[in-house]
Amino acid sequence: MAFDYKKKFKEFYLPETKPQIVHVPKMQFVAVQGKGNPNEEDGEYKNALAVLYAISYTIKMSKMGDHRIEGYFDFVVPPLEGFWWQEKDGVIVPGFDYKDKSSFNWISVIRLPDFVTQKDFGWARESASVKKKMDCSRAELLSMEEGDCVQIMHKGSYDDEPSTIKVMDDFATANGWLLDFSTTRLHHEIYLGDPRKTSPENLKTVIRHPVRKNYE
Repeated sequence: MAFDYKKKFKEFYLPETKPQIVHVPKMQFVAVQGKGNPNEEDGEYKNALAVLYAISYTIKMSKMGDHRIEGYFDFVVPPLEGFWWQEKDGVIVPGFDYKDKSSFNWISVIRLPDFVTQKDFGWARESASVKKKMDCSRAELLSMEEGDCVQIMHKGSYDDEPSTIKVMDDFATANGWLLDFSTTRLHHEIYLGDPRKTSPENLKTVIRHPVRKNYE
């Protein structure tokens, strides 16, 4: 059986629809960073997703080729994730203006197993570029440790997220936590549905915000 991160770590991928505090350990991802409206057809965001999946599946299917990765085990490619923010005068601003998606900054990611080294990643990036006939040079191997966060499962359209986010953030504040956004601690979403195949009201998205204890 292929290792399934969603089933093994349900606390990170399948939270309840009520807020909870969770400590997220260090993980590594294939990542592409960009800016702009994610809904644009053939836009930068859609191209980034193609690169992420090409590299992820190249690593997964390496067992079928000549490249051997030390410590390899078969795995289910984890769901797409994204870190998002907007800026004003070069400073991250709290909240989101959903009416101005062109100003969205994003880092789109897919989790990779810990056995993937920088050398293996370089091989996968080059192999995917050749096989898929696409430029994968923007992709990087990103390591991130989110630490303490508040999270919730949002059900419905992405544009309806603000009300769910308010419930989540209010819960954190009421329980002695402060929101702790920075250039390395960002609004995080994990997508458990495909908007191309799922109606907006049935979409499921894990939403996560970084927090720190309020000792005042």
